[in-house]
Amino acid sequence: MNRRNFSVIAMLLVCLVFLGIPILAHADDKTPAGELRVGMEAGYAPFNWTQKNDRHGAVPIQGDQAYAGGYDVQMAKKIADKMGRKLVIVKTEWDGLLPALQSGKIDAIIAGMSPTAERRKEVDFSDPYYESQLVIVTKKDSKYGKATSLKDFSGAKITAQLSTFHYSVIKQIPGVKKQEAMDNFPAMRVALESGTIDGYVSERPEGVTAQSVNPELKMIQFKGDNGFKTNPEDVQVSVGMRKGDPDIAQVNQILSTIPQKERNKIMDQAVKDQPASDETKTTSGKKENVFVKILKQNGSMFLRGTGMTLLLAIVGTTVGTLIGLLVGVFRTLPQAATSGKRGFQKVIGWLLNAYIEIFRGTPMIVQSAVIYYGVAMAFGIDLNRTIAALVIVSINTGAYMSEIVRGGIYAVDDGQFEAAHAIGMTHSQTMRKVVLPQVMRNILPATGNEFVINIKDTSVLSIISVSELFFQGKSAAGTNYLFFQTYFIICVIYFILTFTATRILRIVEKKMDGPDAYVRLDEEDVAIEADK
Repeated sequence: MNRRNFSVIAMLLVCLVFLGIPILAHADDKTPAGELRVGMEAGYAPFNWTQKNDRHGAVPIQGDQAYAGGYDVQMAKKIADKMGRKLVIVKTEWDGLLPALQSGKIDAIIAGMSPTAERRKEVDFSDPYYESQLVIVTKKDSKYGKATSLKDFSGAKITAQLSTFHYSVIKQIPGVKKQEAMDNFPAMRVALESGTIDGYVSERPEGVTAQSVNPELKMIQFKGDNGFKTNPEDVQVSVGMRKGDPDIAQVNQILSTIPQKERNKIMDQAVKDQPASDETKTTSGKKENVFVKILKQNGSMFLRGTGMTLLLAIVGTTVGTLIGLLVGVFRTLPQAATSGKRGFQKVIGWLLNAYIEIFRGTPMIVQSAVIYYGVAMAFGIDLNRTIAALVIVSINTGAYMSEIVRGGIYAVDDGQFEAAHAIGMTHSQTMRKVVLPQVMRNILPATGNEFVINIKDTSVLSIISVSELFFQGKSAAGTNYLFFQTYFIICVIYFILTFTATRILRIVEKKMDGPDAYVRLDEEDVAIEADK
């Protein structure tokens, strides 16, 4: 293979890696006419939660073997039934709900979302399907446990969920120490139990749930002017739909047929049916190890999450290493003879440098949101989230591996290049038979390190709702309210994965190094061997 053919093939492979997977991932996943795709966190009880079976009218979660239950699910079922469409629950992170709706990945948001003025700029909302009041959840035995008004929380460290109006009303508390907003309710409950915060702003259904499953927590309700001052739309919960969606009129008509008494009954039943309350009732008469209880309820979810994490890490590292090798080899190509080819070579080199700097200089969580939601909004390409995750991890790893491969190539002595060329080997032959075998050995420790990093960094893919290990653990914690114990189990699983991967890589490195000592023949033995 001559140098020109090799460079062409290398560039084709790079293009296939960069462009081929997204093209294969392009599928007409737009909502079929007979489906109503509804997005929700499935981790905000009693509005919505995740469970392992279809008890209490739970609905299967798309792309998962778990089910979604709760008040939002029951209301969504009523809406879908009246519309004559099949309800499909799409489990989505809170921050990903609006991008998922705008990009066409879901048809509606039914997730306890309030129709605030800010959100109305981007989304059309239905009439409210629930109305609540704001409360503060705090520790029962703290000095704020007997509070009756907002002024009693003076000096308290208070937070609320990110991207909600709950966070904006904290300033109404006199002398409050406003904390950074948190991503979700499980995170806030963990922070409250650990003493990092003194309380968080929530709605009454969530507060009732929190104190019913954890006796150490207390929901503080306020009467009259002692509480938060809010607009009616702030405490209302509505269905979010895309701007100009004609179906919103039908949704409003359906909601008008559900009386307030029935809505209250559905909410009361949701509070009773949530898995955390169910566990409290069934285990009150006997002692059971809490870790065993969590594994019994969520073991299958953790197993599926572990499998997804390993898939992403293995494929991402493998494809990323291939990208790194191709980029590294391209960078070693001698300068082309003609000016046209030299110009082309420089352009490709500049593009590769831009790719490396962009993907090494930005967080993978941002890359995930831009690629998954941005591609759908800008180009109408609806990527499968698992395929999108594989692409994201692969190209992110490829950017880092490109620099690692470059260092591995520079580590090979220049004399070996010169010797190979002196005996008539082409650049392609030199790379394949002399340099790359040594490069692979040189970069093996760094490649193993990238694999371990990818096992852990797949957790950021929860932003696009990939059901990897961390996302499954967060869903479980939001359901069972056993936050420390659940996250401790997830931590142990991550450690087992990374420790095992590290041990296996060490064995592979040792095998590639060869034996620790070689048998050395003395001069007499050499002479005997020569005579033979």
